Amino acid sequence: MPESGSDEQGMTMKHQYTILIADRNPHVRAFLKREMTAEGYQIRLANTGREVLQGVFGHDPLHLLIIDPDLPDVEEPEILKKLESRIPALPIIVHSFTLDYARHSDVLDALVFVEKGGKSIERLKSLAAEMLQKDNPRHLETPEEKKLPQGENLHEAR
Repeated sequence: MPESGSDEQGMTMKHQYTILIADRNPHVRAFLKREMTAEGYQIRLANTGREVLQGVFGHDPLHLLIIDPDLPDVEEPEILKKLESRIPALPIIVHSFTLDYARHSDVLDALVFVEKGGKSIERLKSLAAEMLQKDNPRHLETPEEKKLPQGENLHEAR
């Protein structure tokens, strides 16, 4: 079986998904963009809270947000609450350090959290694919892929 994103049809399907990656660190943004582009996704980048809000509430289609809310120009809990209020809802993965969020556990209850670390990119790729398939079942390619993974609750992925 080919790797996710490696076959032509899979790449074509993923190109229909646009992910906004937001992180204040340009090296992290570039790394995540390179890795997620290699998986076949369209990527947009943001390095400030204002850019995130413009992307999320703008007119261009957006399917997923990967964010480290420690961004210049916004308070972390404030931006997360604004993002949660988007209609239609946007799947969000918070990609940050656990210690940064010990004091904001109430906000994280409704979001998926992936701790930054050496192997976090694999977890991000896996969750992104799972969340996009769950929120967009019409884009799935085969009957096997239409069966969503059982067991793990996305909100317990912390």
